[in-house]
Amino acid sequence: MNRKVRIVEVGPRDGLQNEPGEVPTAVKLELIERLADAGLPAVEATAFVSPKWVPQMADHTEVLERIRRRPGVSYPVLTPNLKGYEAARAAGATEVAVFGAASETFSKKNINCSIAESLDRFRPLVEKAMTEKIKVRGYVSCVLGCPYEGEVKPERVAGVAQALFDMVCYEVSLGDTIGVGTPGKTKAMIEACAKRLPIGRLAGHYHDTYGQALANIYASLELGVATFDSSVAGLGGCPYAKGASGNVATEDVVYMLQGLGIETGVDLDKLVGIGQWICAILKKEPASKAGRAIAAKRK
Repeated sequence: MNRKVRIVEVGPRDGLQNEPGEVPTAVKLELIERLADAGLPAVEATAFVSPKWVPQMADHTEVLERIRRRPGVSYPVLTPNLKGYEAARAAGATEVAVFGAASETFSKKNINCSIAESLDRFRPLVEKAMTEKIKVRGYVSCVLGCPYEGEVKPERVAGVAQALFDMVCYEVSLGDTIGVGTPGKTKAMIEACAKRLPIGRLAGHYHDTYGQALANIYASLELGVATFDSSVAGLGGCPYAKGASGNVATEDVVYMLQGLGIETGVDLDKLVGIGQWICAILKKEPASKAGRAIAAKRK
């Protein structure tokens, strides 16, 4: 296992996008800034998508323009197409992410096009980003299962991951969107991807629907993966996968990694406080088991 792991915090985007009530821009800004101050090296800030499809991200320009940026921290934003990319750049984006899927049905329901069409849509975006020296991260959804098609074969995932890598995405995040993966299936999927692109360019993004996310992270660590996406307090889900619970909680990931002697640079106590704070605003309980236990000890 690597002795150092990079965590990409997705709470402000993936975590908040499904909240039923509008989250004030000021709250989003404070959440982003507090997460960066807790030592997270990357905080996904927002998504330049149509407010018609994701109303919670309608304030994307204001959020990105007003962030108090911490030196050394990246603030990636999702950009589904060239129009989104240009809007993100105008707002000051220095890193963007494109998101495809390993399932044809999910791709059509999520971004209204086939897998091949989505890749064709990304190419001019990535090419422009390269000329402007903007880093691009790739996401692949449904790498371990699809809500419409069921099981997804590792080779299909590997094909999409390779296509994104070949476009010069510096990293490809493999997303278990509905959280159905188990450690054995996770290893098989990563091994298939690692035959096509370097293991150091792969990241894990595991939802915890069946309580397997930490086990899947451990399985990924054993293969050499050293970057993982997570969401403070386990916020999030997927609007296109009904019943799918949130991302794995950042607090739980950091607690496990600390127990393994793996460095993250993240202040767990600060992180727990942030999870308690944002959940109080959202009027919900934190999904993080470590977060709840540490908060209870404090009391």
